[in-house]
Amino acid sequence: MSTSILEPVGVGALGPGDRATAMARTILRSPSLRLIGRRLLTAIPVLFGVTLLAFIVMNLLPGDAARELSGINATPAEVHALTIKLHLNYPFWVRYGDWLGGALQLHFGTSLTSGVSVTSILAQRLPVTFELVGYGFVISLVLAVPPAVLAARRPNGLFDRIHLAVSLTGLSIAPYVLALLLVIVFAVHLGWFPAIGFVSVSQSVGGNLRSLTLPAFSLGFGLACFYTRLLRADIVEQMQSQDYVVTAQAKGLRPSRILVRHALRNSLFGFLTVVGVNLGSLIGVTVITEQIFSLPGIGYELLQAIDNRDVPVVLATVVVFAVIVIAANLLTDLLYAVLDPRIRYGRSAA
Repeated sequence: MSTSILEPVGVGALGPGDRATAMARTILRSPSLRLIGRRLLTAIPVLFGVTLLAFIVMNLLPGDAARELSGINATPAEVHALTIKLHLNYPFWVRYGDWLGGALQLHFGTSLTSGVSVTSILAQRLPVTFELVGYGFVISLVLAVPPAVLAARRPNGLFDRIHLAVSLTGLSIAPYVLALLLVIVFAVHLGWFPAIGFVSVSQSVGGNLRSLTLPAFSLGFGLACFYTRLLRADIVEQMQSQDYVVTAQAKGLRPSRILVRHALRNSLFGFLTVVGVNLGSLIGVTVITEQIFSLPGIGYELLQAIDNRDVPVVLATVVVFAVIVIAANLLTDLLYAVLDPRIRYGRSAA
């Protein structure tokens, strides 16, 4: 007697090619992937707009770029020859179109001042800025989250009042003023950190951290004061007005467990939004901070390029800053899925 074996109908019954196709379709239907696609499509007009605006502003600056680059002793013939060499005699839209065509191929031209490839300049300068921003970002989170949680445990208590005083003081001081105060106290008087200069990681890890500590603290402290007050207020509101806190208390959970495991987790939604939006401010402040501490980052190079009317370097730097801000906002949206699975799977809160 023959026995027929029924093959299961499903993924297991598919061939290798069919399984790969089904897996590809599943990945393409992923809400996170669709979110990334929408954000990337939105980034295209944003990048176009910021580069066009920067190009317009650079062309509206007073003075002649060829005259500035030629020097005060240059003859009119030399200035005219340099103008033709740099294509500065071309119309505005032609020069922008040429630059945009090269940028789409990741070729940002050459520096008008040094003649070095802009890509090479970015490769040399960006690591320093990334180290500074990353260090300052870590400092802002370390100085923001733990104090906010401790202050929210006992609102209007002693620690909360000290927390309020320190936060308001930090919010009242401009980052560049704080940078100068840090140099005077910790570099000049105490000698704990260098006042200026940069030591790469390849030279010394300890020296690298010491050279970046003061500028990173001047970047992160003001943001930390803002973050910590915002997070503390949100946690207190969660603990005092949300029904899930009452339910957790009725179950006999300790207040510290409710605060950390429940209230803090829900408060991180608004906190992440503010952190993502303010990353642009953190990037912008590096321009001044690198100038104060003589750090060879992209912010320092940007100021030099603006002073020399080095349009290719300015435009490439603007593109980098815009990409960083767009990437930070995209990462913030994706982190929501980690905190709330309903967002991950595209289900509504209802």
